[in-house]
Amino acid sequence: MKSTGIVRKVDELGRIVIPIELRRTLDIAERDELEIFMEGDRIVLQKFAPFCIFCDSSYGLASYRGKNVCRDCMRSMNAE
Repeated sequence: MKSTGIVRKVDELGRIVIPIELRRTLDIAERDELEIFMEGDRIVLQKFAPFCIFCDSSYGLASYRGKNVCRDCMRSMNAE
């Protein structure tokens, strides 16, 4: 993990500000969704990218009953 040397305080609502330099570098725009993960005692933020619930593909997704399914998996299910 690479240290940026940037330190931010958590405000009274539990928010932190991600510096503009990092947002530009990571292509994070206003209103983008971020996923929050835990790795041991660390909090990891990652730009959200939807994926297929069956094969983890992020291409050709469609929503089915609130879940993301890719075209290949849909074709595979229809063939059975």
